[in-house]
Amino acid sequence: MASKRRTAFVSDRLDSLEKSDLYRRPRTVVIKGPTALVDGKEVIHLCSNDYLGLSQNKQVVKKTVQALNALNEVSQCSSRLIAGNHPKIIELEGLLADHRRTESALVFPTGYGANLGAVTAIADKSSTIFSDELNHASIIDACRLSGATVKVFQHNDANHLYELMHQVDGRKIVITEGIFSMDGDIARLPEICAIAKENDAITMVDDAHGDFIFGPGFSGIPARLGSEIDIQTSSMSKGLGCFGGYIAITEPVRDLLINTSRQFIYTSALPGHLCSAAVAAIPLAKKGNLQKKLFENITYFTNAIKKLGFVLGSPSSQIIPVMIGQEKLAVEFSKELLRQGVFAQAIRYPTVRKGSARLRVSLTAMLAQKHLDAATSAFEKVGRKTGVI
Repeated sequence: MASKRRTAFVSDRLDSLEKSDLYRRPRTVVIKGPTALVDGKEVIHLCSNDYLGLSQNKQVVKKTVQALNALNEVSQCSSRLIAGNHPKIIELEGLLADHRRTESALVFPTGYGANLGAVTAIADKSSTIFSDELNHASIIDACRLSGATVKVFQHNDANHLYELMHQVDGRKIVITEGIFSMDGDIARLPEICAIAKENDAITMVDDAHGDFIFGPGFSGIPARLGSEIDIQTSSMSKGLGCFGGYIAITEPVRDLLINTSRQFIYTSALPGHLCSAAVAAIPLAKKGNLQKKLFENITYFTNAIKKLGFVLGSPSSQIIPVMIGQEKLAVEFSKELLRQGVFAQAIRYPTVRKGSARLRVSLTAMLAQKHLDAATSAFEKVGRKTGVI
């Protein structure tokens, strides 16, 4: 009884989340290419970040299984500074550095960890970080952990960034995303980088959703926009369809991360078979045929959904936010879509601002026109039923 009294706040908080239409539960999902079994029902999958479909690629899966069998282990089960570097992780880092056109790269177990590791290594109490207001939670957490002064500039607003930067002295760091994960729009890097350079500030871009999708050689948003970035972080679980995160940097910054980043020093290395998967996926991602199909899907679906009268925000990528507004309505919309055979999650506070709930559609190259047509039809039915359109 005493224990229940001590943890009564847990039930109270859960009740509050339910009343606010902010309660979440993970569904059971088994992916089957462009479709998925969601709680046992096969539906069109519009929630995947596997933009090129490489997680389902037979060559990548085969190489991963072969590597697992050859290694005869699941993981090194220790940090790289204790157990050492597996040859595959070294090979992978070389490929990633070439891909991002940087001197070197450093692999982390996750993209989240890469952001935490980068920011906490380069920022301290004497630093000021200028962070876009729509930056990912991993960047927000990293800024807090670093102990730096954090100034948030209005989303993609170079003028506001300029005003804030002229108010402080000392080490300055500007952090933004290449493609914003909930709005699907692209950072105004040329303007932001010009201001950063004028103020001798370090620039950092999380390009998880642009990597292997945009730019020359599909090397991301900074390359597409011709912007020089000091620190580039990314995830291998998006365009590459694998797992893990990495930071593309200069050799000196890499050395600093290895020696000071707690997220690198005190965690287990990415397993060798997952490194092998990424090594196998990179040349497939660089061919360009999958991006071509993805861009065709983006144009087709965006035009179709706009014609129905849905408000889409300002997407410029494979991430398409279908704006709903109220949290309760977004949840109802998502549930009804699932009944109609389409899996698209409702995104609510705190991921986005209160009152700006939306369906986050993420398109992949795996989707055929028949899937897009069926999804459009389902959106129309649910949109009319709920009064959204």
